[in-house]
Amino acid sequence: MEEAHEFIERVQKGGVLPMITSCSPGWVKYCEHYFPDMTENLSSCKSPQQMFGAVAKSYYAEKAGIDPKNIVSVSVMPCTAKKFEIGREDQAANGMPDVDISITTRELARMIKKAGLRFLDLPEEEFDAPLGLGTGAAVIFGATGGVMEAALRTAVETLTGQELPKLDFEDVRGTQGIKEATYNVAGMDVKVAVASGLGNAKALLEKVKSGEADYHFIEIMGCPGGCVNGGGQPQQPGYVRNTTDIRALRAKVLYDIDSNNPIRKSHENPAIKELYSTYLGEPGSEKAHHLLHTTYVKRTIN
Repeated sequence: MEEAHEFIERVQKGGVLPMITSCSPGWVKYCEHYFPDMTENLSSCKSPQQMFGAVAKSYYAEKAGIDPKNIVSVSVMPCTAKKFEIGREDQAANGMPDVDISITTRELARMIKKAGLRFLDLPEEEFDAPLGLGTGAAVIFGATGGVMEAALRTAVETLTGQELPKLDFEDVRGTQGIKEATYNVAGMDVKVAVASGLGNAKALLEKVKSGEADYHFIEIMGCPGGCVNGGGQPQQPGYVRNTTDIRALRAKVLYDIDSNNPIRKSHENPAIKELYSTYLGEPGSEKAHHLLHTTYVKRTIN
């Protein structure tokens, strides 16, 4: 929601373009060191991990009547760089860290095994309300191109005022290192690019800086294939990696979950609607900006 709003605002008000996604902390740190002149291009939106923590320690704390100081926010992530991200500057909206602890999916699996939990035998339960309801758009964030697609679903419908007849932006899907597409939105050709893996990110940004390429919106993920291939994910034996594209299989699971979800657009999530209407105000509001946005640092290479 915030990223789509920020993109629309930059396009309509002459902001810095191309806007580049900011959900991959490995990529953000790389940008700060190797492309410091492009930190203004980074979306000011915090990552989903940090946004969730900030909302849990403000909105949820108020609804549940809990002192935020008594909330310990723990994330389970496919990404090892998330451990670094929780300690970044400007990631403590309420005067305390948005997220206190981040563990990887692999670490969680080891903890479950070590504790002797029969995980598959645990009874099914619903996630807690109001923060347990997710959309298909949220799920596909884990695949390269998914962040772009989720933002476009909201941005296009907001700009046109019309419901998309087809929600699948298939041109930005797939495990290729760099993908490009152009979409006509409300009479304007919106040029987008997606890169995963920092080598591909470097190649793409050098084309942008040289003027060889011109885009409005760029998604970059640090890991080839996206978060499904993150450094904290379960590792596969060599023979499996050599014969199977695990990244594509994992991404397919996410897209299948998305296509089967009754709610596939962020702006149609009733929990998110309530969050904005009763607490944040409009996307991009002062309160939303305080909780859900961050800043970056132009760093040097030591």
